[in-house]
Amino acid sequence: MQYKRILLKLSGEALMGERTYGIDPGRLAIYAKEIAEVVAKGVEVAIVIGGGNIFRGVAGASNGMDRVQGDHMGMLATIINGLALQSALENVGLDTRLQSAIKINEVAEPFIRRRAMRHLEKGRVVIFGGGTGNPYFTTDSAAVLRAIEIEADVILKGTRVDGIYTSDPEKDKSAVKFDTISFKDVLSKGLKVMDTTAFTLSQENELPIVVFDMNKKGNLLKIVSGENIGTVVNL
Repeated sequence: MQYKRILLKLSGEALMGERTYGIDPGRLAIYAKEIAEVVAKGVEVAIVIGGGNIFRGVAGASNGMDRVQGDHMGMLATIINGLALQSALENVGLDTRLQSAIKINEVAEPFIRRRAMRHLEKGRVVIFGGGTGNPYFTTDSAAVLRAIEIEADVILKGTRVDGIYTSDPEKDKSAVKFDTISFKDVLSKGLKVMDTTAFTLSQENELPIVVFDMNKKGNLLKIVSGENIGTVVNL
């Protein structure tokens, strides 16, 4: 395997499947099987998941809600998604742990770096919920922060698009896909990969990012096996 320890970033919207809101159990089951294939190869897997399928703090703030309150609601949404993903993973026989950046001891462990790393070493899938535990930070920032803390080899950002393009391929049919691109070029071209805080943190710590289509069967396993899938962002 090309990577020994990965941080998989999934958006909350990815869990909706074909729905317009909430969680699609069928989509969860598909993701669980994909992750199980990777774990079976000896790869250590940590996951950060968003909460946009349930609630977005920014959206709440734009409608008059206090931003801090909205972001805390979004953090709780990531816990709900984490519990759902944990259940799906356990249904395919994986040992898992859900760790939260906010105290919610009845349903999740508190995030403790050394404990998380020990879980990974034992072959458990660790799901990080609650974002960073702070308002004004996205789950992209949480993903990069946790990846650095657990010494992950790479961040795999699963999306519904098969990489980074010169423009939105869903709107511009002439958009061209990058196989590899540098952090510097992403910034200079104004391409949207992650929010600026998360992206800069990844760049400063020389942590590569792979953007790929999580909905295409087998892509996750292909990436950790070293195949050229999606777009690789590095120095």
